[in-house]
Amino acid sequence: MTETTARRVTRGVLIAAASISVLAVLLVLAAWRNDHTINSDKGVATAEVLSAGALRSAVSFVTPDGVTHNPRLGVLYPTNLTAGQRIDVEYARADPDLVRVAGRDVRVAVVPAGSVIVVTWLVALPTLWIVRRRTVPGGAA
Repeated sequence: MTETTARRVTRGVLIAAASISVLAVLLVLAAWRNDHTINSDKGVATAEVLSAGALRSAVSFVTPDGVTHNPRLGVLYPTNLTAGQRIDVEYARADPDLVRVAGRDVRVAVVPAGSVIVVTWLVALPTLWIVRRRTVPGGAA
């Protein structure tokens, strides 16, 4: 591999790994912001899980004013829910579409995001090492 090719591959790997890492950190920051919004004006209700998935679960709940809410984006931190289950939820009273499973917060997102960062660099660093070892000095083939 020529030095020019090696530099391009190295740059590409570094950009990809850094981008994935930044996105994982931004995900945690967004979860923290959502939690902060909910905690600053928290309402609590009992919700029914309409559908459950690893990444998205739909819920329906009634606020004290008698309005039924079915948040378009589902509930935050939806792991281990099953359809038909009744759960306690916490929501932002000013925006009842921002709802999370009661007792869960940003800490739930830290481990998966950290794992993504670690795995990304566990792939990137050996790739960079291989590229460096296969680079021929002076550009000769």
